[in-house]
Amino acid sequence: MSAESLKDAIRRELPDILRSDPEFRAYILDLARGQFADKAETQDRFYELLGELRREREKRTQEWQEYKEEQRLLREEQNRKWAEEKEEQARKWEENNSKWEENNLRWKEYKEEQARNWEENNRRWLEAKQEQQEYRAETREEFRRVHEEIMAQAKKFDRSIGALGARWGMRSEKAFRDALAGILEESFGVQVINVNEFDDEGEVFGRPDQIELDVIIKNGLLLICELKSSIDKAGMYSFERKARFYERRHGRQANRLIVISPMIDARAEKVARQLGIETFGDSTDVKSL
Repeated sequence: MSAESLKDAIRRELPDILRSDPEFRAYILDLARGQFADKAETQDRFYELLGELRREREKRTQEWQEYKEEQRLLREEQNRKWAEEKEEQARKWEENNSKWEENNLRWKEYKEEQARNWEENNRRWLEAKQEQQEYRAETREEFRRVHEEIMAQAKKFDRSIGALGARWGMRSEKAFRDALAGILEESFGVQVINVNEFDDEGEVFGRPDQIELDVIIKNGLLLICELKSSIDKAGMYSFERKARFYERRHGRQANRLIVISPMIDARAEKVARQLGIETFGDSTDVKSL
């Protein structure tokens, strides 16, 4: 067998022999011991390298800490010098500012004194002016109020005269009704609607006839009105029947029944109270709708 064949055979068989034969394995390891270190020797060398690396790292760390400490001391020295310089500059600025503030304070006190004098003079002038304006306003308001009262009484008197004229045929009932309706519309911002409907079945007068009413609708409320120059007991009953006719015709109940007339018969007043009808001598007497 040649050397090459022997080597090939060893390569094939040696791994199995080493695994299966402990004595042979120990023999081979003993032969090769001079070529490599054993486990214990390898571990000792490894720990030695680790120790060297640790000592080197500690050395570098100490050097770095010393460098940082040196830089910190240097920065502190620079900061101290810079702080001293700033304090010196601040002291000089404070001295200058103190002088400026003293001058400014004197100037400010002078200006404030002048301002107080001006304010006092202006206050006196404004008080006098305000008193004069209030007096004029009170005078104008009093004049306006008296004038309105006079005009209201004059208009009311005129309407009373108009009612007499309408009563005796010297003025139309429609003109008097329009005057009363105009006052309601102006005072309460509403529209007084004149309603003319035909009573086919004669519910109101006992025979078919034309029915006339004044209606006000405000905020969803229904108000039925009678605006006449005069009204008697029969007229009050007639108004109540006309109102009920309107309610049945339109399927809606009135919230208030109102009669406005400067000449309401005493017996008509009694009927109105019994029927729940509100009565007023003039449109100006109505305070709310």
